[in-house]
Amino acid sequence: MAADKSTKKQTRVNIMPDTPVSPQPIAQDASLTAVGRVIGDLRRGMAIVLRDGTDALLVTAAESSVDPRALTMLTDTTVSCFVTASRAEALGLDPIDAPVVAIATENGLDSIAVATIIGETADNTRLRAPVAKAANPLQKAAVEVVKLARLLPAALTAPISENATTFAQKHNLLALDIANIARYRGVAGELMDYAVTGSVPLEGAENTRLVAFRPADGGKTHIAVVIGEPDPETAILTRLHSECFTGDLLGSLRCDCGDQLRGAVDAIAAAGGGVLLYLAQEGRGIGLVNKLRAYRLQDDGFDTIDANEQLGFGADERVYAPAATMLRRLGYSRVRLMTNNPIKVTALEAHGIDVVDRVPHAFPANGHNEHYLQTKAARSGHLF
Repeated sequence: MAADKSTKKQTRVNIMPDTPVSPQPIAQDASLTAVGRVIGDLRRGMAIVLRDGTDALLVTAAESSVDPRALTMLTDTTVSCFVTASRAEALGLDPIDAPVVAIATENGLDSIAVATIIGETADNTRLRAPVAKAANPLQKAAVEVVKLARLLPAALTAPISENATTFAQKHNLLALDIANIARYRGVAGELMDYAVTGSVPLEGAENTRLVAFRPADGGKTHIAVVIGEPDPETAILTRLHSECFTGDLLGSLRCDCGDQLRGAVDAIAAAGGGVLLYLAQEGRGIGLVNKLRAYRLQDDGFDTIDANEQLGFGADERVYAPAATMLRRLGYSRVRLMTNNPIKVTALEAHGIDVVDRVPHAFPANGHNEHYLQTKAARSGHLF
């Protein structure tokens, strides 16, 4: 039922004069809560229960498991390990035509075999080729939910023969119907539960406010850096910048992120105003820990794309629905986008933002990131 405006106080948060951001009603989608809680437990190293109709699995992240046989003790069933096909191929196993596959071992899964699967040891002689079988929907969901937790996409699973709800209650575990995962993917990036703002003068851009948007799923906060007083009636100069702890904060020379961040602030200030969206998508969406794992693989000769895929992730796991939502909440629908990445242009337009111009945003190599920049151009289609 709609609120009675005559009796219910209406609230709004002013970001800057004439640029309001009003709190938005949040859809009470149970999938956000259910998947968010499960993700939290997986990141704490706990097991969860996944359900698909009458079938159920006990699931834990492979990288969190001390000994996979602990799952057998709870279920009295055989433990399997499922990974993405790219991870199986990286382990030297013959690929099969399936996105998620089961890895077999000579003598069953133990802590040593799991250490090999997740890359903590280099000896893969105990793994059996070819990969045993393609995963069913429940097993694929196990890998998906582990990846949503920004853990290595490798899941240990054991079938549950008794009633899943009863089993979960008996062992004090969270249970999740796998249909929630697809719904979560569809709404998690679209909803921000509130916006809060504060004035933060920056070097070279003193008239700057930061606007914090917390995703409705409880994930990491995205920040809009609003410089000057950009006019919502015009196409504002905009930069989408994915967070990079190593480049932005520490000044790492492995990438060009720090140069792009500071260069964007300077360019927007020089243009008289605009917005930089600082998106919480470290390492192209795989998280800081996995980015450092990818760096280790790059030291062994893999490029940035191959390193992500060796770990079992896609080449780029970022999503741009949050960026479009933030722009709309700020009152902007038309942008001049500072980017060398045509995917960002396409993604923003797909989410209803009019990109009227692409503004090049490139910086010279520094002696350490030449191969990184070459990979961006040759394999990701970046326009330098």
